[in-house]
Amino acid sequence: MDNDSINIRIEEDEGRHKKSGSKNIKREHLFSIRRLFTKINQWRVRDRKLGTMDLPFFFIVTILLVMGLIMMFSASYAWAISEGEKGIYYAEKQMKFALFGIAAMFILSKVDYHFWKNRIFSVGIYVAGLLLLLMVKFTPLGKSHNEARRWLGFGNFEFQPSEIMKFAMVILFATLIVNKPKSLKSKKGLIPYLAFLAPVIGLLMLQPHLSCSILICLICFTLIYVGGIKHIDLAIIGAGSAVLIAGAVCWKIFVEGFTYFEKRFQSWLDPFSDITGDTWQTYQSLVAIGSGGFFGMGLGNSRQKFQYLPESKNDFVFSIVCEELGFVGAVTVILLFAFLVFRGFYIASKSPDKFGMLVCIGITVQVGFQAFLNIAVVSNLIPNTGISLPFFSYGGTSLMMLLGEMGIILNISRHMTETAEEENALKRVDNLKQAKKRISRTASK
Repeated sequence: MDNDSINIRIEEDEGRHKKSGSKNIKREHLFSIRRLFTKINQWRVRDRKLGTMDLPFFFIVTILLVMGLIMMFSASYAWAISEGEKGIYYAEKQMKFALFGIAAMFILSKVDYHFWKNRIFSVGIYVAGLLLLLMVKFTPLGKSHNEARRWLGFGNFEFQPSEIMKFAMVILFATLIVNKPKSLKSKKGLIPYLAFLAPVIGLLMLQPHLSCSILICLICFTLIYVGGIKHIDLAIIGAGSAVLIAGAVCWKIFVEGFTYFEKRFQSWLDPFSDITGDTWQTYQSLVAIGSGGFFGMGLGNSRQKFQYLPESKNDFVFSIVCEELGFVGAVTVILLFAFLVFRGFYIASKSPDKFGMLVCIGITVQVGFQAFLNIAVVSNLIPNTGISLPFFSYGGTSLMMLLGEMGIILNISRHMTETAEEENALKRVDNLKQAKKRISRTASK
């Protein structure tokens, strides 16, 4: 509604107000209703201006978290009982981690995301993550599980420093790109990015942690691509990273032998070649997926979780989802992750500055690529590399870091720029407020 039409309507109302007293009462009721709806519009738009978090993204995160806790409990209680614990042992611990993560999410959703833009902080968290990775390999604090040394242990508490390093690389690369935007335009300017990436990949391959190495490379490549790197330079960096990973694998094979990688590769090529030995886990995962059918066996009715499928509560929890909820449940989980990625990209596109866009994209692709790699592993699309499913797999560090990162995206969503429709809504509200004042002044006369 433009100003001319509002003025015409106001003049008509003034004339009618002078002609009939009975009509004035009806008109006052009409204006009262209009004022009510105007107030509602004002509240809605005003909340948007003050920074209401993106509710669709928040609801998707909540659904994934609740669904993940339920499925992790279903997949873990048989293993908990076999270890002499209560059936809810792992679920209780995961719930505690989830509560801490939810608190971190809400706190970080209130902290201005520009806080992470500080160059000293971004380099500091990178150095801290690098030191933790060194401690994993070269100190007695490093803990091994399933032939991989990826954890730091302090008493009964263990965590994976690689989870911290994922976030550190997102913040570091986003800060570098924003502070030196022209660095991506020349090959010489790419040297700092490679210098920061190379030691991380090297230390991860020493664990070995191939999946996390691939994930971090994908995150960094996405950020520098969005940041404006030339396609030919991106191809060169990709080739260099592939050579770096291949070199680390060859060095690992030379020092410790081919056994670890041979088992993983053989299980991928032929999961039925040694179902009582090296391919047991992959075979049982495929059995679980196939047993679910279209609608699944029902929540809690999985058979493979009764110590047939190793790591059913961790990396292979998606197999239990397929077995208990079937094709429908599996597609639902995949669609939820797809919606999360889509909404994360939407928030990034509405970010008021480049740093917010890059951080939002980095965290979003981290979740998207990690979910894809996990589902690809449990379905034997790629070799078993040991990677968790976000929100579903058991692990306190991963869940708390993940929810904290979701809080950062929610904070970025509070700063989203107004769309054209929202700007028009603001103008209409202002016009209605002016019209209401003129009508009030006329009625008082």
